[in-house]
Amino acid sequence: MNLVDTYIRAFGKLKRGGTTYGPAPHKPVLLLTLIELIDRDIVNDNRFEVNVDLVGLFQENWRLLVYTSHHADFTQPFYYLQSDKVNGQSFWELHPYPGFQVNAHIKSVQTLSQTVAYGSFNAELFQLLTLSTNRVVLRDTILSTYFPDQQANYYQHKEINDGYYHDVQGLVLNDPDVRYKHISIQTEEDVFVRSGLFKRYIPQLYQDTCAMTGMRMRSTFKYNFIDACHIVPFAVTHDDKVTNGIALCPNLHRAFDRGLVGIDEDYRIIVSGHIDEEEDHPYSLITLAGKQIILPSQEQYRPSQENLAWHKEEVFKKT
Repeated sequence: MNLVDTYIRAFGKLKRGGTTYGPAPHKPVLLLTLIELIDRDIVNDNRFEVNVDLVGLFQENWRLLVYTSHHADFTQPFYYLQSDKVNGQSFWELHPYPGFQVNAHIKSVQTLSQTVAYGSFNAELFQLLTLSTNRVVLRDTILSTYFPDQQANYYQHKEINDGYYHDVQGLVLNDPDVRYKHISIQTEEDVFVRSGLFKRYIPQLYQDTCAMTGMRMRSTFKYNFIDACHIVPFAVTHDDKVTNGIALCPNLHRAFDRGLVGIDEDYRIIVSGHIDEEEDHPYSLITLAGKQIILPSQEQYRPSQENLAWHKEEVFKKT
């Protein structure tokens, strides 16, 4: 038996827990998602981080394939796939951050993302999956074994890039085409995806530049030096559209959240009189007063006037 056949057999006989609704579909959905991340060239180094791409595509694939009443819990297969083996060895492994251990299923995706640096396949399986022909064969094995009735529909949606993750990205980006779609945001994983996209897109739309100071900073180590700041706090409206966001450096983020700076209807910076600072210092906030903020080039991405007005009325410290 060659190596591809070995994994065809392993993927066709995954250990699945028995439930009231039938065998759990979580592991097959996760494997399809991991393969898709390689397909899309999102993962090319065998490091599957707990991020918005992984969780978002898992949720999308779940919605396309699972029609039973099982709960769409990403964290479950991410941990339990380690129990599936080939030739007595696990083909999936979790790698915690230094100082952490993972000895049990972590049910919170936020906690999982802070505990596990990444998951990985064993070297031989990942090498197999770097070839598109092998990915096609193994994907077809999973679909025909566990989701035969949904296989055609799955491929149809993938071909036109239509599904949950695509729609959530459009929603966060204030895309008119998805504005009136009903996108259910019910679970912690849904919030994780929307929040993660917000944090990703805001710095991108402002080109990693603080909208108030004009400071631009990028790092080759994936560190973020520019914050994605909510204008109206997420706790108030649960609004993660980019129109409720602005890119700020950390000190301006804190000042904005505390109402020491704001933005008027002309997108000009207003500074509270409640600041005690050296006004002749080159980095004093008063030097920003009256300056127009940097804005994304496309209007659909700009801060909404309604949100700015709310911040000015409810948060900004008036004199």
